[in-house]
Amino acid sequence: MPKETNSYEQLIERFTAWAGQEENVRAAIIIGSRARTDHPADEWSDLDIILLARDPAVYWQTKEWLTAVGTPWLHFVERTPDGRSMEHRVLFAGGLDVDFALSPAAGFRQMLEGDIPSDMAGTIRRGIRFLVDNDNLAVLLLDPSPAAPLPQPPSEDEFLNLVHNFWYHTLWTAKHLRRGELWWAKAGCDMHLKGLLQQLLEWHARATRGQNTDTWLRGRFLEEWADPRAVTALRAAFAHYAAEDIWRALLATMDLFAWLERETAVALHFTYPTDGQSQTIAQVHTLFAAR
Repeated sequence: MPKETNSYEQLIERFTAWAGQEENVRAAIIIGSRARTDHPADEWSDLDIILLARDPAVYWQTKEWLTAVGTPWLHFVERTPDGRSMEHRVLFAGGLDVDFALSPAAGFRQMLEGDIPSDMAGTIRRGIRFLVDNDNLAVLLLDPSPAAPLPQPPSEDEFLNLVHNFWYHTLWTAKHLRRGELWWAKAGCDMHLKGLLQQLLEWHARATRGQNTDTWLRGRFLEEWADPRAVTALRAAFAHYAAEDIWRALLATMDLFAWLERETAVALHFTYPTDGQSQTIAQVHTLFAAR
């Protein structure tokens, strides 16, 4: 067993011993790569733990409890990616990074007894590992395991909303480039537009390869499920912090989005947008030519 895996297992043992003595803690569940069999943990993986407590605020408002788990080098608190709760993110000695997602136990149980959000159902389906279960939640989670509904294709309105958002912000980015606002222009090109591109890559993969194509979450393993042509094109789609390179990356991103959009629209039998989009593209190229 690799040394890093041993180190994480030792950390898990210490955490479990601490959590088992905390009356406030009702459950602790490992999710992510260290609970999966598909794409399991490797030497680069972190540790993700859902910590369910009567009063979870205690564990993001204080830091003393972390020393029972290990020696923290760095720690900070932020919202979880789904926005439902807070998480205490910790880098322990040895470079072991752990995300403690902190949630009210009562609210989590209500969620399990009702309609489980699709992202949570997908996480559970990929694998979970209980460390503490004082409220017998495993029965709700594992017997039977909640089915993750297949993602539905976008409606034509949803598709057009994303498409219009993308092309609107290509011109927005070009205008900031012409003004010399490189920070904003690069953020437009490499953050906002790339977020929309990621969604289109998912829709395209499922529209062209089958609706049950596993596109994971937030771009995970994109290199495996996205169209190989798009993966290759992404090499040119990101920019250095320089005006000419942001122009180059912006135009490359536009070219990539355009053919993905076209193929997705055809596969889903949507009307391919042309008029306003064509005029917007022409405006971007006019600004580029006049730079």
